[in-house]
Amino acid sequence: MKPSRYRVVIQPVARTELSEAAKWYESQERGLGREFMRAFRAGTDILRRNPFQYQTIDEETRRLLLRRFPYSVFFEVHGSVVVILGCLHQARDPALWQSRVTRKDA
Repeated sequence: MKPSRYRVVIQPVARTELSEAAKWYESQERGLGREFMRAFRAGTDILRRNPFQYQTIDEETRRLLLRRFPYSVFFEVHGSVVVILGCLHQARDPALWQSRVTRKDA
């Protein structure tokens, strides 16, 4: 049975990436870092309701594209928990998030 709401867990490395991106945007224009975090929170609100609306891109990993910002949020769903693996600029090397993927057979 599918839960009505999923719990979102952000891995420490993803939390660092979010913080660094928000600081960079804030340094470009006052208030832009807050807008970036607002876009991220809006995305996680969607994940809490239905993370399966996003297509898988690697085994069980899915990707959410942030609105207004060229960032991808990589995540997996484990039961009723959405685990955010990373938040990376779309121009970054995909190997950065691929090394964080959890494997059931590992």
